[in-house]
Amino acid sequence: MLNGVGLPVMPSPTHIVPVLVGEPEKCKKASDLMLAEHGIYIQPINYPTVPKGMERLRITPTPYHEDALIDALAEALLEVWGRLALPLKDRALAAE
Repeated sequence: MLNGVGLPVMPSPTHIVPVLVGEPEKCKKASDLMLAEHGIYIQPINYPTVPKGMERLRITPTPYHEDALIDALAEALLEVWGRLALPLKDRALAAE
């Protein structure tokens, strides 16, 4: 779902879904906005946990997250992405 709307989802061999932000201040701000305005907590991961320039949001879905919740998450992330002027993937590439 998140790839399909163009969010920069990073590959992961686990159930954790990392979404690349690439800037520490915007990563923290995105996390803050998601909680304050959408009621969704997503952990920001910044240096030194990840290399500089690889800052990301860490999404941890569970089997209890229904399709409607995932749709709401995608909409909220797109709103925050636009507000912070973060780049999206090309939708043709995202659909692959």
